[in-house]
Amino acid sequence: MAFHSILCSPFNLILTIFVLFSCCFGLCYTYNQPGYNTFTVSSFSYPQTTLRPFDLRYIRVDLPLWFSSLSISLSSDVDLDAASLRKTPESALPIICFRGGSPPLPEVSNTSLKDLVLVPISNYSFGVIQAFPNVEQCFPMQKNITMKLTNEQISPGAWYFGLFNGIGRTRTQSKMIVRGPAYAFSANITVEGCTTPTMWGQYCNQTVDTLSCVPSAGNISVAKSYNQTSKNVVSCKNSLETSCLGDGEQKLYSLEVMGVAEELTIMAMNIRLNVMATNNSGNFIGVNLTCFVRHGAIPSAALHDYSGNISKAPLSIRSPKVGRWYIAILPVNISKELGGTQNSNTKVCYSMESQVLECPIGKAGSNCTWERFVLQTILRRGSSPFESYYLPVSEKVFSKSANFPLEPLLSNSSYGEKPDDIWTYFLSEIPRGAAGGNIHIQLTSDTEINYEVYARFGGLPSIDIWDYFYANSTRSSDGSMFFMMNNSSKEKVDFYILYAREGIWGFGLRHLNTSSSASKDVIIMSISLERCPKSCSSHGDCKLGFDASGLTSYSFCACDRRHGGFDCGIEIVSHQGHIWQSFCLIASNAAAVLPAFWALRQKFMDFWLSFMAVVSTFVYLATIDEVFKRAIHTAVAILTALMAVTKATRSSNIIIVIAIGALGLLIGWLIELLTKYRSFSFSIGFDFHMLDRWQTLKVWVQNLIKTLFRRFRWMFVLAGFTTLAFAAISWKLETSESYWIWHRYNNVNRISLSLSLSLSHVVHKMFAVCGT
Repeated sequence: MAFHSILCSPFNLILTIFVLFSCCFGLCYTYNQPGYNTFTVSSFSYPQTTLRPFDLRYIRVDLPLWFSSLSISLSSDVDLDAASLRKTPESALPIICFRGGSPPLPEVSNTSLKDLVLVPISNYSFGVIQAFPNVEQCFPMQKNITMKLTNEQISPGAWYFGLFNGIGRTRTQSKMIVRGPAYAFSANITVEGCTTPTMWGQYCNQTVDTLSCVPSAGNISVAKSYNQTSKNVVSCKNSLETSCLGDGEQKLYSLEVMGVAEELTIMAMNIRLNVMATNNSGNFIGVNLTCFVRHGAIPSAALHDYSGNISKAPLSIRSPKVGRWYIAILPVNISKELGGTQNSNTKVCYSMESQVLECPIGKAGSNCTWERFVLQTILRRGSSPFESYYLPVSEKVFSKSANFPLEPLLSNSSYGEKPDDIWTYFLSEIPRGAAGGNIHIQLTSDTEINYEVYARFGGLPSIDIWDYFYANSTRSSDGSMFFMMNNSSKEKVDFYILYAREGIWGFGLRHLNTSSSASKDVIIMSISLERCPKSCSSHGDCKLGFDASGLTSYSFCACDRRHGGFDCGIEIVSHQGHIWQSFCLIASNAAAVLPAFWALRQKFMDFWLSFMAVVSTFVYLATIDEVFKRAIHTAVAILTALMAVTKATRSSNIIIVIAIGALGLLIGWLIELLTKYRSFSFSIGFDFHMLDRWQTLKVWVQNLIKTLFRRFRWMFVLAGFTTLAFAAISWKLETSESYWIWHRYNNVNRISLSLSLSLSHVVHKMFAVCGT
């Protein structure tokens, strides 16, 4: 493609400016190979990152409306075959999850693990995923994963990739030690876009006609029996009056639903053949125009949201979502209409038109008689990013808190609707970057609440169309992965929508009983965007994180040692079990009492727990002046304090502590030797009396050995180093789950080493005092 062709249209001029502006931020845009009307919207590499056990990472990718494909390539050092995959526990299972609109949560509910698409290695190559029909899937991590998702498969917007090293309820549990396999990964992500907005498809080689929409009075026959004075009708037409298609040919259209609408109607008029058909009836009623409709992506016979034969009757879509809709028209049975004659010149012609019916501001429902309120976002002071609550924009209520009375806002039942099916709607918006927050909905009353609550992303919910709902304790979306109940009862409705998608949300209250007694009930409602649900159930702390791009913040609970789960609401260790674990842990540390007593008795400096207990024992064994001991203790205290603050449980600390102690003992002995045997030295000159020299050296070595044997009780030394070997075995057997058992033996063995070495020297002193 020549460069001068970029400036052939106003759109391409704007696109060129956009490309140059984006290159300033490091996202350089390039064109693909000739023949494809695509260009690189963004391309970035995620550097190699190591995921320790129970860690996670989120990666966000934004797909513009004109994107054509998304290419993902991930490499890791994970090596799992089908057999090892079945044997790997979920707490050590490395997986990758995909979700559109908000970050994925693979283990947020008890039923979520059943919904995972944990695909093992099969006959086809797992590394290449050719289809992605669902908005959320999880797969085991592999060495190489490559996928290419087109605009015919997924919709534009924000998509999230979550990489988890272990899932399950213990992922958020606090652990004394974290051990297990870690894995490293890197990723390359590329987004391709169409250079022309009227082209679509993976290679931008499909033409899409945009329907231009203007306000209209509407067609009474099309609008059925609706009261035209109460509805705004937006008519959307093709720029071409007539379109003609052959048998099997397809025509694509798109239109924008700009706001919350009640109905989208798609119709074909003036249907005719471009040639005269001759049959017994003299008409062509057998020709069918099949219509496939899909929100956000190109529809097909296999993948669509709605379908119908618009040559027979218009296709009506109740409560269409806000955004771009795509329409595919496909004629069938043309050759059958012509008596089986195959004629490539025979086409069916029609006029395409769509209508979007909207209620006036503040109204909703089939007759625009129900109340609809926009919720204003009010940020909480001193809170985490995006934490806020919502209040209705209405003169009927005035509230300074997050709660507002519901009665003044309820729809009136005097408009001829069913008395047990009256709705009141609320609209709110989750801002960009807040997809890691949770929508919290509450209704409280002194009496039984006769309301059902429905929620839907992108439009208004109904009894048939919703994403989440709560009717009563037995009828709700409790089985959904992103729906969480919170102590609801007859007098209280309380639930969360976890990690809510960015954009417009519609909430509908369905009033089941409009009797006079029920209307006097005082009902308080609150809708808020919160961080950790249930405040981590009072069993943990709420933490805040960001995805790799830093564009989305998400919250998560860091639970205590007894609880786990997304909200710390799952008891992993019972109260009695926690008492036993605490007893074992405290009892193991209590073994340091005796070495501490001896250390203080001998005027030692203080020690840093078991580190200083070991090192102090080594230094104590060196019979050097107290000044030197204090100097060594001061240096060792600073070093072991730094070790205890940073990664105290790492395995190398055991070797470092023993090495420090042994070095202190060696330094003490050298100082002692230099002090006692200062007179023992070799002369510089040559001495002919070598026999005397060798005899003196022999006596010195014998005295040194006798001193070493007299200084220690070697049975205690042997016992101490035996327990050290047991400590090494205990450390090797420690895991996150068995820490409470083996750590006890580890501590006891480590302290026993110090105790044995101390006793070996102390007992010797006691025997020396008694004259033995």
